[in-house]
Amino acid sequence: MNPQELKSILSSGLLSFPVTDFTAQGDFNRDSYIKRLEWLAPYGASALFAAGGTGEFFSLAASEYSQVIKTAVDTCATSVPILAGVGGATRQAIEYAQEAERLGAKGLLLLPHYLTEASQDGVAAHVEAVCKSVKIGVVVYNRNVCRLNATHLEQLAERCPNLIGYKDGLGDIELMVSIRRRLGDRFSYLGGLPTAEVYAAAYKALGVPVYSSAVFNFIPKTAMDFYHAISREDHETVGKIIDDFFLPYLDIRNRKAGYAVSIVKAGAKIVGYDAGPVRTPLTDLLPEEYEALAALIDKQGKQ
Repeated sequence: MNPQELKSILSSGLLSFPVTDFTAQGDFNRDSYIKRLEWLAPYGASALFAAGGTGEFFSLAASEYSQVIKTAVDTCATSVPILAGVGGATRQAIEYAQEAERLGAKGLLLLPHYLTEASQDGVAAHVEAVCKSVKIGVVVYNRNVCRLNATHLEQLAERCPNLIGYKDGLGDIELMVSIRRRLGDRFSYLGGLPTAEVYAAAYKALGVPVYSSAVFNFIPKTAMDFYHAISREDHETVGKIIDDFFLPYLDIRNRKAGYAVSIVKAGAKIVGYDAGPVRTPLTDLLPEEYEALAALIDKQGKQ
């Protein structure tokens, strides 16, 4: 799959990022991860991001990363494209990128470089180096310390033909509009704020109709129903699902930092696809929070 073919796939449909399965001892659980992917793939997501933020990329050792990507690629070879999360310092990100390409990933999601603050020029140089290290398509994730503006993204688009996507995790509407207007159809644009469904209607109005869904991990039918309601501008259905599920879900998610991942793993366990505990420094939901989430999920009916 060449970068332009990947761009076309990412320009419509719902995207998601499976959680990474761990045993009770915290080791990668390959068999459980395969079952998860086999369950999720038929629901109709356009692409899946393996070892992304919700997949706890930040906690994976290099050897584990290879296992996760290979397992995802092999399991979904005939069903759905796999993009691999990559990140960290430039040389580290390049190593991950080249390994993901070697293992057959169709593209990359370039996550922020984490702790170190850097200038726009420095971040752009980082992105360019990663893009030029591979031939597959790359989506850059503007979030946290990665805050590229329209000018630098335009320069990167000229220098890196395989930079085919922009994912926004900042929620800066002025910046989003400037990027969308400046770059036009050069990129596929993805909504990437945590619990993106809450922002989906607003982003669609900005020309960003595609987003990645975390709740697809445990209520995939509801996630797809919501996406289709957004697509056809069925405001009544959108409003009902937001009121009945997403607002009370956010109330749980927002109780502790890091719960954006923890609550998804809890949801997966509730519906019978236990992915094991989150790794430190994240913490799992408290029992009463788990029970509140279970009640919300039950209201969504059979998936």
